[in-house]
Amino acid sequence: MDDAQRARFDDLFESVFDGLPGTVRARFDDVPVVLDDAPDAATLAACQCEADDLCGLHTGVPLTERSVDDQPMLPDVIHLFRQGIIAMAGGWTMQVDDEGHVHGGPGSVREEIRITLLHELGHHFGLDEDDLERLGYG
Repeated sequence: MDDAQRARFDDLFESVFDGLPGTVRARFDDVPVVLDDAPDAATLAACQCEADDLCGLHTGVPLTERSVDDQPMLPDVIHLFRQGIIAMAGGWTMQVDDEGHVHGGPGSVREEIRITLLHELGHHFGLDEDDLERLGYG
């Protein structure tokens, strides 16, 4: 990924983040968001997936699984992977299929950033994949 693509993505991320309600943005005070081009080899091996298949990852212990008896641990982090999000969105170029459905383009990338960001925040709060799917963030 080149610097121009990275900057384009990061600008969309900032727009998505700034557009979230203040009560949602405040939830990120305790869990930083890191933007990476793609997951590292160890993460891909652990997830048993390809770089284009992974849009985001929450690392840490969900709040619902913590106890006052826990030993100190590293802070939670939400990783968003530019390459996976762009691929999932259909790329930077908008295309319309034979049925009139739009795939790709900046709007699709923006929406995939939003979905992935809220999906990973859901994991931070203890939601599993089924919960997130029911909420539309699957």
